[in-house]
Amino acid sequence: MSITTYNELKTAIANRLRRADTASYVDDWITLAETDIYRRLRTEDMETSFTGTISSGVAALPSSYIDLKFAYVNTTPVVFLQRKTARWIYEKYPTRAADGKPAFIAREGTNFIFGPYPDSGYTVNGVYYKNLGALSSTAHALFLANPDVYLYGSLYMAVRDLKDNNGIARWQGLYEQSIANAQRSSEQEEHSGSTLEMHA
Repeated sequence: MSITTYNELKTAIANRLRRADTASYVDDWITLAETDIYRRLRTEDMETSFTGTISSGVAALPSSYIDLKFAYVNTTPVVFLQRKTARWIYEKYPTRAADGKPAFIAREGTNFIFGPYPDSGYTVNGVYYKNLGALSSTAHALFLANPDVYLYGSLYMAVRDLKDNNGIARWQGLYEQSIANAQRSSEQEEHSGSTLEMHA
């Protein structure tokens, strides 16, 4: 059986649990698995480019932002921004007034902040990890590339709720392995074709 849609995932979960009394809970278990997956995975299927303009010292977070992969100030030359915490930015650059071209970036609420405080409305480009939305609404790329992650994650959430110790031992192990495999595959793809470098 293929697992390429939300309903096919639900059927696959039900077939493995073999319990007719759990049908009304399957959507909840998928939601719990999705939440955990978005907290843990950072793969190329979640990557989305963004462009923002700094205004009043900040740039708005892009839509459905989870995490930042990289960002740069689009000037000549390009300046790649180092990721820091908001507290670090405020401690190192306490004067929040026009100070220079940014070299550091941090998230604060729904905005990115910068250090030094930008002295112009620079354009910031980059790539971020995006929440692709609930699987119940769309069969997105993350699910299509990793149906095992969603299946085993949902089954783990199910047996944990059902207090099935044997099931927990089985499905948690498969879930953890599928998460690790998905992350490893994404990282290998990113570095494939690169030249091996030797460092003294």
